[in-house]
Amino acid sequence: MNLASYIDHTLLKPDATPEQITRLCAEAAQYRFASVCVPPCYVRQATNELHGTGVPVCTVIGFPLGYALAKVKFFEAHQALADGATELDMVINVGALKAGRLEEVEEEIGQLAELCHLRGALLKVIIETALLTEIEIVTACRLCEEAGADFVKTSTGFASRGASVADIALMRRSLPAAIRIKASGGIRERAFALALVQAGADRLGSSDSLALLEESTHETSAT
Repeated sequence: MNLASYIDHTLLKPDATPEQITRLCAEAAQYRFASVCVPPCYVRQATNELHGTGVPVCTVIGFPLGYALAKVKFFEAHQALADGATELDMVINVGALKAGRLEEVEEEIGQLAELCHLRGALLKVIIETALLTEIEIVTACRLCEEAGADFVKTSTGFASRGASVADIALMRRSLPAAIRIKASGGIRERAFALALVQAGADRLGSSDSLALLEESTHETSAT
């Protein structure tokens, strides 16, 4: 398996520097990762550095807590697309979901999905599975489907835990095949990454991407 083609090569630490973004982009171009995922303030830089490589630029919206107003997320998304991002990972308002304000959650997702699709971009919706019950995960998946999301994503990486195989399996059962799944948070070992893909993940978000690939190289050389 070409694991690199599944991975959004990610750097979302609050102390990320321009030099680190340059290195991230060079690695993405070298190893042909699915995308780079960078903070919004670095989208323009990443877009310039990856020009002509075919590697998309992804960024985050409403990250990591998700409780910004919908109009703030919309502006943030608009700016990210203008700066060159072609994939947006947006955090839902988890509190609104848990409070049963489902129309509000669906409307927010729908607004961003419409904007993304008008610009030829993809919307990945982060539902933060660590904070949800199984019933709430199923509900969140339904809202994402009805609102037109392209992906449903497990986690920000800032909650108590990241992705789990059980989360991915439940999400895959709850979504039509046309809506893809991104697993993220705590993906540091190749065996875990492959288990997530086997369970139904179409994309993996990881800040340990190179370690996953090096592990693959070591396994190949050992055989």
